[in-house]
Amino acid sequence: MASHGLTYEGCNFLRQRLVLSALSGKRVKIKNIRSKDDEPGLRDFEANFIRLLDKLTNGSTIEINQTGTVLVYQPGLLYGGTVEHDCNPQRSIGYYLEALLMLGPFMKSPLKATLRGVTNDLTDPTVDLLKSTALPVMKKFGIDGEGFDIKVRTSWYSRGMAPGGGGEVVFTCPVRKTVRPVQLTDPGKIKRIRGVAYSVRVSPQMGNRIVESARGILNQFLPDIYIYTDHMKGANSGKSPGFGLTLVAETLNGYFLSAEMLSTPQGQGDPILPEDLGRNCAKLLLEEIYRGGCVDSSNQSLALLLMTLGQQDVSKVLLGPLSPYTIEFLRHIRDFFQIMFKIEVQKPLEDERKGGDKVLMTCVGVGYSNISKTLK
Repeated sequence: MASHGLTYEGCNFLRQRLVLSALSGKRVKIKNIRSKDDEPGLRDFEANFIRLLDKLTNGSTIEINQTGTVLVYQPGLLYGGTVEHDCNPQRSIGYYLEALLMLGPFMKSPLKATLRGVTNDLTDPTVDLLKSTALPVMKKFGIDGEGFDIKVRTSWYSRGMAPGGGGEVVFTCPVRKTVRPVQLTDPGKIKRIRGVAYSVRVSPQMGNRIVESARGILNQFLPDIYIYTDHMKGANSGKSPGFGLTLVAETLNGYFLSAEMLSTPQGQGDPILPEDLGRNCAKLLLEEIYRGGCVDSSNQSLALLLMTLGQQDVSKVLLGPLSPYTIEFLRHIRDFFQIMFKIEVQKPLEDERKGGDKVLMTCVGVGYSNISKTLK
């Protein structure tokens, strides 16, 4: 299987397969991509993502048949460097940025990627969320240093709501040859909550209304809450109106759990009141805290990948209930790296309110023991 590559069917988890193919160096063939749909083949945003991968690598071979229902990807060298890319407005920049977070530390040259498009939509994690939660997870694994950032709220950044987009984000990441082993098993209690209520091309009062309604719920549990408002105007406000809220809870041991919610895009569905959005987002954060773990549900796959590319039988991470996306990611790690995880389920104590079941993940199995072997 290793010599001939891997073969999959269908369009599900296309991004996972291409990212792991680039990291492992294994050829992947994906067939029957929406073969029974009225519009068969790759969507525009998927083809756009493949073009971004091609910019990041040197020597990659990409073959797509005439109908777009068969894709063959032979990865080349992860080169990195300076990249500019216009993202497809069907998906937000977060869709592309999640892949760059996985690939960035293992490039040949430090990565500086400028992405333009939709920064906030209902489908993918927003730039605010990834900056607040994904970067701290990577720093736990030793991926840190000068030049590791997602530029937000500077002259380099502009917000672009769906569907028009018009935003711009700069992601810089240093190169790391090794990944630090971690023992992330005790999240600790929540000590503070931070957040940002943003609004573009609408009244600045929208942000204040969101903050007031969110605090109405969260202040019942914790006094240390600060949610600031971010109102964009002029050239930095993108092409479409909208507003939203991103909340991040920090634990005593330095872990971050997050939730976010956005207004309905212009011309799509029923509008939502800022008060309802603030209350619902606060409830989503409380649900994420109830799920628990040292990594929130949106970054589970990132933490598991970094464990895979480090030393086996060393790293342990406590997670909340695994999301369907993470479960499929574990199957793909087994296919591409021949590595499996030991999973221990931790039941909550009867006399304490500890939330739902937790899972303790330990990376075990044969295959690649460190990143230098992985990138050979």
